[in-house]
Amino acid sequence: MENLILDNSAHFFLIAGPCVVENEEITLHTAKVLKDLCKKHNIQLIFKSSYRKANRSSVNSFTGLGDEKALEILSKVKQELKLHICTDIHSPEEAEIAAKVADIVQVPAFLCRQTDLLIAAGKTGKFVNIKKGQFLSPESMKFATEKTLSTGNKNIMLTERGTTFGYNDLVIDFRGIPKMKTFGFPVVLDVTHSLQQPNQSSGVTGGQPEMIEYMAKAGLAVGADGLFIETHPEPKKALSDGANMLKLDLVDDLLEKLVKLRKALK
Repeated sequence: MENLILDNSAHFFLIAGPCVVENEEITLHTAKVLKDLCKKHNIQLIFKSSYRKANRSSVNSFTGLGDEKALEILSKVKQELKLHICTDIHSPEEAEIAAKVADIVQVPAFLCRQTDLLIAAGKTGKFVNIKKGQFLSPESMKFATEKTLSTGNKNIMLTERGTTFGYNDLVIDFRGIPKMKTFGFPVVLDVTHSLQQPNQSSGVTGGQPEMIEYMAKAGLAVGADGLFIETHPEPKKALSDGANMLKLDLVDDLLEKLVKLRKALK
């Protein structure tokens, strides 16, 4: 499969999929539906699912079905459906392992200042998606890009995913998207994670999925190059981040609206 090249002819690119690889059936089904919808709407799709989730509120939360098995499933998505893959890494040692399958190695927001992790991600030669920490200003992301660029890898994208707003809530400062675009890299709005209500007293993260359409439209309006939307056939049964994911059968209608908006903006 060819290396990932962002398609300028598409309306925008979409990074989407279930939060974490739960099993082969859900992963392949979701990927197939997303592929068909993105082809219908002329949207470039990168399939996203984490092979492991290291950052969970509770010790009892699902973190994955095993790295090797999850990466095998992502590889199957890549080979059978011819889709590019995005997945998280959490330590420098994981970068090379994940890069065997992933076209985008993603640095989680809480880890965006970790120098060794950013350098290891850059050394893979793959796209590196650095998610802006909930505790950082957009301007501060310049230093994360410089660490990655020090490896000679210019394939970088930055993702806005909300800023801590008091306890247990996030808010999107849409000024951050044009500010980060001045660094010269594609900027993505992580719509669903921006709508999280983290660290609830139950130990399970909450969310506001009813706001997904509004935030996605606003992101495109201020110039986001791509959108990040986690989706699942049955979010209420999802093993991770179900409270803020978009139900898979709602994706078609949302993409139709977003494409119309993008055309109007152009």
